Amino acid sequence: MVNRQRMVDEFLSLVRIDSQPLKERQVADAVIAIVKGMGLEAVEDGIAESIGGDTGNIVVRVKGSMPNVPAVAFAAHLDRVSPGLGIQPQIRDDVIYSDGTTILSGDDLAGVVQMLEAVRVLKETGAQHGDIELLFTVSEESGMRGSKNFDRSLLKADVGYFLDGGGDVGAIINQAPAQSKIEVKITGLPAHAGLSPEKGISAIQVAADAIAGMNLGRIDFETTCNVGTIKGGLATNIVPENVEIMAEVRSRNEAKLVAQVKHIVDGFEAAAAKWGAKADIGVTHSYPALNVSADDKAVLWAQEAVKSLGLEPKVEATGGGSDGNILAGKGLTSIVLSVGMEKVHSKDEFIKIDQLVKGAELVLAIVEQVAKG
Repeated sequence: MVNRQRMVDEFLSLVRIDSQPLKERQVADAVIAIVKGMGLEAVEDGIAESIGGDTGNIVVRVKGSMPNVPAVAFAAHLDRVSPGLGIQPQIRDDVIYSDGTTILSGDDLAGVVQMLEAVRVLKETGAQHGDIELLFTVSEESGMRGSKNFDRSLLKADVGYFLDGGGDVGAIINQAPAQSKIEVKITGLPAHAGLSPEKGISAIQVAADAIAGMNLGRIDFETTCNVGTIKGGLATNIVPENVEIMAEVRSRNEAKLVAQVKHIVDGFEAAAAKWGAKADIGVTHSYPALNVSADDKAVLWAQEAVKSLGLEPKVEATGGGSDGNILAGKGLTSIVLSVGMEKVHSKDEFIKIDQLVKGAELVLAIVEQVAKG
């Protein structure tokens, strides 16, 4: 019952609307208008000012006709990465691309359109279902600020499906890592690099010594670590006094996360002590892990839904974080679903129309499985 052409037209229309973290107003208003056109109410929370944006998270409730069926939520985000302004979508061989100068913004407008189409079909067909909630978040791409500030009590559902995964429809992501960020400021001693370098303490050398002794990259099957940026120094003729380093650790195992963070912190502190420098280190826990058992009802509903579409479900772990992590930390059983988008965050991003349609069919199939119990 999914209307393929309607989905394509809606997707093309929404990606043409400019949006970016903290500036989602125009696309949010377009989504709200679509929702109101279905006879539904969209409620915007009051977080916009607190996060420095122009738009809050939006919740839409679809009243069900089956009171004893659990409520279920579906979520997608309204912002996008850069370059994401002035998108001009193109269709070639049933695949949607940008014109090559921007991203496409299938991440995450594919999920948005799939949610909207599924609800539209439910209303058109009069299908029996339980209560459904749609959550459209903001500023996901800039540290998940929308979901971090979202009031969990606004959702009645205990299960949420986040339509924000890459790859073909059918992947069911039930595990995603927690992340900690490490900010390091090393202070050495400046000196003339040509006349008296021995009187200085090179902050760059201290940082290099520390990093050289660290275990980085893929630590094990559920843990990664990366030193992402290093900034410092003023000129080649000055022994650099200051260096700033940003690093991150991710792990689906809390104990491993803590151990790897300690490894990084200890490495910088030891190098600073060795060279007589100072290391100021701050650790921020960015988001919690998402871990849902493979036999949880939310996973089983999704698996049966995927099978009903003639696809092979793939229950898998990921190395990336999403709004699902944040809501999982707030007590919502959270699953991330693939929506068919490919090469996201790049100018080569694309989505096959068949995958766009399959995503909406999957939402409908999940609603049906939830109604079956």
